[in-house]
Amino acid sequence: MFLLILYSSLSKKKYQIATKGMIKKLTYSQNWQETWKYSYPYDLLEVYGDNNLTGYAHAYANRRKHTLELIQKIAKPGAKVLDVAAAQGNFTLYLAELGYEVTWNDLREELIDYVKLKWEYGIVNYAPGNIFDLDFDSQFDIVLIAEVIEHVAHPDDFLRKIAQMLKPGGHIVISTPNGEYFKNQLPRFSDCTDPSLYEEVQFKPNSDGHIFLIHLDELEQLTHKAGLVVQDIRLITNSLTNGHIKLHYLLKILPEAWVTTCEKLTSSMPLAIKRKLHTTTVALLTHAS
Repeated sequence: MFLLILYSSLSKKKYQIATKGMIKKLTYSQNWQETWKYSYPYDLLEVYGDNNLTGYAHAYANRRKHTLELIQKIAKPGAKVLDVAAAQGNFTLYLAELGYEVTWNDLREELIDYVKLKWEYGIVNYAPGNIFDLDFDSQFDIVLIAEVIEHVAHPDDFLRKIAQMLKPGGHIVISTPNGEYFKNQLPRFSDCTDPSLYEEVQFKPNSDGHIFLIHLDELEQLTHKAGLVVQDIRLITNSLTNGHIKLHYLLKILPEAWVTTCEKLTSSMPLAIKRKLHTTTVALLTHAS
């Protein structure tokens, strides 16, 4: 059952401000549930900017920028968006503030009240539960699966399930760690002969829950098997902007413009180099014609 938060009309100016993280800031409480306490430090990095010198904060901001760009590129405010495994709901709230009608989903139903505490304005529906069990056939203009597919034992079945939720002409926006980044050591999905072995450990949050890391050729294969095509694909966030190999120390002293220039420089390199230097893949998918 969905719970509807009333929508307050937004001006064009508010649409622009929403991308900067105008999410109500919470004050930490020892009385919170454990999942709330677990989520709060990520909010400090992702939306409140309390420690924006870390690699994680830079990487998240870059991923958010490209994710929102892709969504705004193909769907106007008012479109229906499903945010899968949305956790503390930051993308949910950003998109609601931009004028989209967003459905939040996560296995942890108790996070609903945490998301509600941060809500400022916009339409948000709530649909907790395992996405494999929810009946959402042909309901959404956009399905967002941000940093999710690498936590799933059967990413092929997962992507087919997500494809069924799209309206005709709908799109999927996916972000996932780039399996070809030179520091990644987890296996390819296609190298695993029996993915069911990982079913007991799937759906865990954070990077500790990563099972496979998807390579570009695998993303193309998974997309094709799900009856989808890739419309746009971006490799983003290099070792500096992600704070890897001790480069997070440089993030504390380098001017922001230098960091941005470094990201632009590596993004302009040939694909063979980019796929080794960038940590994250962001892609736009749609039904094959």
